[in-house]
Amino acid sequence: MDLLYFAWVRERIGLPKERYETEAATVNDLIEELRDREERYAMAFSDLSALRVALDQELSEFDAPLAGVREVAFFPPMTGG
Repeated sequence: MDLLYFAWVRERIGLPKERYETEAATVNDLIEELRDREERYAMAFSDLSALRVALDQELSEFDAPLAGVREVAFFPPMTGG
């Protein structure tokens, strides 16, 4: 699947996107895998209350299943303006 990172998430990880193979069942499981991968991921995913996730361009929850998902995007909450 493709993982996309936006705003400060991208800055902490150092990549705008990457291809990633996982057996994770949910977004939370995927985040745990990424946190264990390297310190930069642990920093980026240290506070999930400051993050949002979209699966295949649809806003989703962290307990959502990943079966069949092709793209996971992580980004901070957006404000109107």
